[in-house]
Parts: sequence; structure tokens; C-alpha cells
Amino acid sequence: MNGAHDMGGMQGFGPVVAEADEPVFHAEWERRMFALQIATGALGRWNIDMGRAVRENQSPARYLASSYYEIWLYGVSTLLLQAGIVTPGELASGVAERPAEPALRERRLPPERVAPALARGDKFRMEEGKPARFAVGDAVRVLNRHPEGHTRAPRYVRGHVGTVLRDHGLFVFADASARGEKIGRHCYGIGFLARDLWGDEAPVRDRVFVDLWDDHLEPA
Repeated sequence: MNGAHDMGGMQGFGPVVAEADEPVFHAEWERRMFALQIATGALGRWNIDMGRAVRENQSPARYLASSYYEIWLYGVSTLLLQAGIVTPGELASGVAERPAEPALRERRLPPERVAPALARGDKFRMEEGKPARFAVGDAVRVLNRHPEGHTRAPRYVRGHVGTVLRDHGLFVFADASARGEKIGRHCYGIGFLARDLWGDEAPVRDRVFVDLWDDHLEPA
């Protein structure tokens, strides 16, 4: 979807100002939000791409007015409701109205299991999938699609021609993963001339590098 999160090349938002000695969390609730993100993800009812799609598919006004962890809070709340893990009443009150499902209790993430879970991570490289359609040096055009569903193809490169600089190999195709489908597609490092994307005002030597999957591309 073309959400407010896809801000590449957009102007008028001002410079990104780095905060000196910025803490990991600015408030205690942000620390709790991070813990909730990890704990609810461990329940196994959604994957990282489903979570990303929910966060990015909220209204642009809400998205742009929210802080980083407020966006996470919206995403976790929505996913918990969609999965039927909590009811709207439980979410509003913070009080459980029914016992947790046995399957959910088995997937709880107590403190002693957090570090191993974070160290283990998730596996996104695939062993099987469609053969590579492109090779290093090929000119490719990003398909000018504007899907209603989740996509990792940024708007600012759609319709533009770039060059395959690297074949990363087979990885979970994130667009399909957001729908609950686990399929392998080759992911490539694509280089674009900045002037092809932004016009003659861009520095002539600048390049933009974007990782894109087979399904985002066509021969140029």
C-alpha cells in the first residue's frame, strides 16, 4: 500500500536532527512497549511482515502524528484484536475477561527465554524458490504498481530503471509474507542514478541503492 511511511524523496518535513547522547528509551512506557512487541510476537500468530503491514496501513494523519513507539503500540493492539487474543473491552480496561488459550500459555516468553529468543532471531533466507530472473549487470525497471496490499517497493523507484549490482540469493518475499504466504524469491541490490530519480538538481555522482525482489522488477 502507499502509506505515509513511504517517505523516500518527500520534501517539507525538515532535516533529521540527531539527539546528542540519545537514550534507547525516552520513557518507561517505551521500554514496556518494546517488551510487549517481543512477547506478543513470540505467540506465533503473525510474522514480522504482517506486523509491519499493520503499522504502515494506519491513517496517514495518525501515522505522522505518532512517535516511533506509538506506532508500535497501534500495531500490537491491532494485531491482538485481529488474532482474537484480546477483546476490545480487555484492551480498553487492561483486565482479562477470560483465561488465556492453552496454546498461548505454552508460548509465553518468561525473562529467562528472552535473550535466547533475541539471539536466535528469525530465518528469512530460503532454500527453495523461483530461479533468478536477473544477473549482475542487467538493466531492470521497477514495476509501476500501486497495490492495496503490503509492498516493499518504494514509490520513488517505481517506473525507474536501475542496474543489478548484486544477487543476495533467495529470501522470504515480504509482500507475500504479509499475507501469510511463505515463498522464496531472489532479492537483488539495485543501483539507481540519483538524477534519474530526483532530476537534474541531484548531484551527478550520487547513487541510490535499493534491495528489491524479482516480483518487483521487469527487464529494461
